[in-house]
This record gives sequence, C-alpha cells and structure tokens, in this order.
Amino acid sequence: MKAIERPVFAVLLAICFCHLINDMLQSLLVATYPTLKTEFHLSFTQIGLVTLSYQLTASLLQPVVGLYADKKPAPFSLPIGTLFTFSGLMVIATAHGFRTLLGGAAVLGMGSSVFHPESSRVARMASGGQPGMAQSLFQVGGNVGSALGPVAAAVVVLRWGRHGMGPFSSVALVSTAVLFAVGLWYRRHGLERLAASRGASQGFQPGANLSRGRVCESIAVLLALIFSKFVYLAGFTSYYTFYLMRRFGVSIADAQLHLFVFLAAAAAGTLAGGPLGDRFGRKQVIWFSILGVLPFSITLPYVDLFWTGALSVVIAFTLASAFPAIVVYGQELIPGRVGLVAGLFFGLSFGAAGIGAALMGKLADATSVDEVYRLCAFLPALGLLAALLPDLGPRAGVAERARLDARRTQA
Repeated sequence: MKAIERPVFAVLLAICFCHLINDMLQSLLVATYPTLKTEFHLSFTQIGLVTLSYQLTASLLQPVVGLYADKKPAPFSLPIGTLFTFSGLMVIATAHGFRTLLGGAAVLGMGSSVFHPESSRVARMASGGQPGMAQSLFQVGGNVGSALGPVAAAVVVLRWGRHGMGPFSSVALVSTAVLFAVGLWYRRHGLERLAASRGASQGFQPGANLSRGRVCESIAVLLALIFSKFVYLAGFTSYYTFYLMRRFGVSIADAQLHLFVFLAAAAAGTLAGGPLGDRFGRKQVIWFSILGVLPFSITLPYVDLFWTGALSVVIAFTLASAFPAIVVYGQELIPGRVGLVAGLFFGLSFGAAGIGAALMGKLADATSVDEVYRLCAFLPALGLLAALLPDLGPRAGVAERARLDARRTQA
C-alpha cells in the first residue's frame, strides 16, 4: 500500500470554490424573500413553506446519496448536482405562482443533496491526515457563498428583478466544469488515497472501541446538537432581514448588509472549527461552540441595533465552529462510512433549518418576529447534551495525524 500523501490543496480549494458557487446560488432563494413576499403577496407561513420545500429535498436525499457513494463511488455525480442547482434557479426566476416557487425550491434543494455528501468524501480523500482542516476548508466555501448570496441578490435581484436570477445562475456551469476535473482526480487518485488512509488508521478507530449502542447514542446526541444549531440559525437566514426592518426601521439594502456580516462571521467560525478540533479535540470544540452561545442569544432580543449586529457576529462565529468538528467526530465514530455520516449530518442540517423556518413563520404570523427571537434564544442550551459524548482521546486529531506522519516516514 502506498504511503499516505500530504493534503492535496488544489483539490481542497477546488471543492471549496465550487461549494462557494453552490451555496451562493442556493442562498439567492433566501436573500430574495423580501422581493418574493411583495411580488407574490406571501405570508410568513408561505415563506416558511418555501424554505421547507427546499430544505426537505436537500435533507432527505443526502443520507441516501452518501450511503450509495460509500458502496458505489460515483466521481461524476458532483457536476450533475450543479445542474440541479442551475435548473432550480431557472424555475424560480420564471415562476408565475406560489406552487411553481415550491417546485423550483425543491429542485434547487436536490442540487445540495447530490453535492454535499460526495464533496465531503472528496475532502476526506484529499485531507492527508488532517480531516478537520479539510472539512473546515470545504465548509467555509459554503459559508462564504451563503454570505455572498445577499450581496448577489442586492446587485442582481434588486436591480433587474427576480428574472435576473436566470442569467446569473449560469455561474453554476463554471462549477460544473471544475467539478468534472475533480471527478477525474477522484477516479484516478481519490479512492486509492481513502483506502490508504483507512489502512494507516487501523490502529486509530475510536468508534471501533465503543459498543454499537454507545455509538448510536452518540450519533443521536450529535443529531440533537445539529438540530439546535441549525434551527436557531434558520431564524437568522430566513427572518433576520424582516426582524431588523421591523424593529429598527432599516432599509432592505441595510438589512441585507447586516445579513452578509452575520454570514461572513459564520464563515470565519467554520474555518476555525476544524483545525481547533484537530488540535484540542472535537468534543471540546462541540461543547464550547454550542453551549457558549447561550448568554449572547438570550441577550440579543433586548439590545439596540449596534449591539444586535455585534452579538450576531459573536453568535455566528461561535456557533458555526461546531459543524466541522461534529462531522469529523461522527466519521470517527463510524469508520468507513464517510459519505453516510456527511449525508446524514448535512441532510439533517438542511431539514432542521426547513422545519425550523416553517415553525418560526407560523409563530411570526401568530405573534411577531421579535417573539421568534425571544423564544429561540434558549435553543443553544441543548449544548448541555455534549456532556454525553464519549471522549475519543484528549487530542484525537493530533493522534491520528501523528500516526499518518509515521506511516509516511516508514514509506
């Protein structure tokens, strides 16, 4: 068996770039909610249903795609996913009614369901024994893309209207070309590297030392933490602009700018979370990043505009740092099921956000957007569940990396 290679940053940067394009285009849907609400006379409940339609197709298919890829790798499924994204945006751009919007949102979600599990597998293949770093680099592309979505919406939609999304969505074809090249690397080198990584890590498989029941219990805890994280974040991605406009009287453009800052802070937190997990241990990062948000989330609904922006940045950075650590921790719990774990966790993140957005829309219609933020502020308290997670070693990422470095030296 060949020695474990070092990280392939060309591949990692390629999937990071494509993740940026994918999530920027996908986030156009959320960023155009104020425009869609006015044009189609939508209620907050209907806005939540659009989000639910998108998130459910994105979430339900992801574990299926991940499990299939673990059994039968499909290197060229990656560029196919971008074509779903392109098609979904075209439907939304030309929609003439609410039902068509729901259909376009569902097709758009299918793009994510294909893209995320396989891309996460590629990140693991190209990690060179630094899975946290690779997962963060991959995920930060999506965060940056989500942050750019409101800016793209401000430039494209507010200037040319909803129909301007059609021509703009052709950017997805650039991603298609890049991912085709990644697929070639995947077929020629990626599978061999993943097999070599498993062979070098046979003595370091934390999940293999736990009972099946303990592993299932730990996965359930991780899913609960993902639920709390993404339901809370859904309150920002779907309703933050409405909250700012209603409470502080800011314009649509200013509200979109605040959303951009929030999403940019989330991108920075994602970039930091993986390497911190490699260095200090995944469980420690998970514990701190979710429960540590609680004081700030409780304070947020009662402060002025300046402190709303400041606390939102802290919340976004801290909360976002959890996800790379959660994904890699889950992959360490179930060795050899990289795609399944990625699909399950990414899928739940989308599904939780969709369900959360729909329920928050109902609550906002019944009360107010302000009440949504007051009630959801306690969701990070579920971070206490991290105490139930088993310790996979005080610095599991460092131990695995040292083992792989030794393997390189021997070769």
